[in-house]
Amino acid sequence: MSFFGKNIKKIRSVKSLSQQAFAELFDLKRGTLGAYEEGRSEPKIDTIIKIANYFSIEIDKLLTGELTVNELLKFKGDLTTYAQDIKREQFAVIPCITESTSGEYIALYDKSNFIKELPTIQLPVNPAKEFRGYTVLNLEMTNHDQGFYPKDVVIGEKVPSDVIKKLNNGTLVVALTDTKLIFRRLYITKNSVVLRADHKNIEDEEYLISEIKEMWRVRYVFCKRIPEFADGMEGKLQMIEQELLRMKEKLG
Repeated sequence: MSFFGKNIKKIRSVKSLSQQAFAELFDLKRGTLGAYEEGRSEPKIDTIIKIANYFSIEIDKLLTGELTVNELLKFKGDLTTYAQDIKREQFAVIPCITESTSGEYIALYDKSNFIKELPTIQLPVNPAKEFRGYTVLNLEMTNHDQGFYPKDVVIGEKVPSDVIKKLNNGTLVVALTDTKLIFRRLYITKNSVVLRADHKNIEDEEYLISEIKEMWRVRYVFCKRIPEFADGMEGKLQMIEQELLRMKEKLG
């Protein structure tokens, strides 16, 4: 086996590339690559140059000596395991409003440079749509120990102003006014919106639709804790059990 054959086999091993994947990178047949590795065939000079350039390896090192694993690890590391022209899935990059930036956001929401400086998260959602992340800051959306807690993150899809009236009552939204950034449930009354908390001790806030600078309809939620699914299910089962007992008493 030639040094070239040994070296490309070692490259494949270090970079976790199959023969097929490696061959596709350089428009070779898998059988041709196998012949190179086994020393049954010698590569064309343009193939050698392509491989050397792609992995940032000097041609003489590729041909005249056995490369070590340490040497290979120092070479170009962002190699794809598929053909170079493969289309990679693009996740949407979503700016996220945090506790430390929420105050600034009220004043600078329409400044592109400020939005670019916000921390971001990436999600496999439609990149053609506009989203905004919002970090929950209070307990307004809790009810009987359930709901949204500080540091939970909600992801909202932007709602055009002419669509606000069409949203269903009870929709979770993040709304921006002149002075506030509010995460609540939306209720529509003629030309106004009522923003209602789930917590029973918090009063509603009402604004004209024209006073809403931005509205984001909540689509996704990231909780800082594991929700208590079991408690809710147990509660439902208890209700069903109680109903069955009542029915038995009536029939008895």
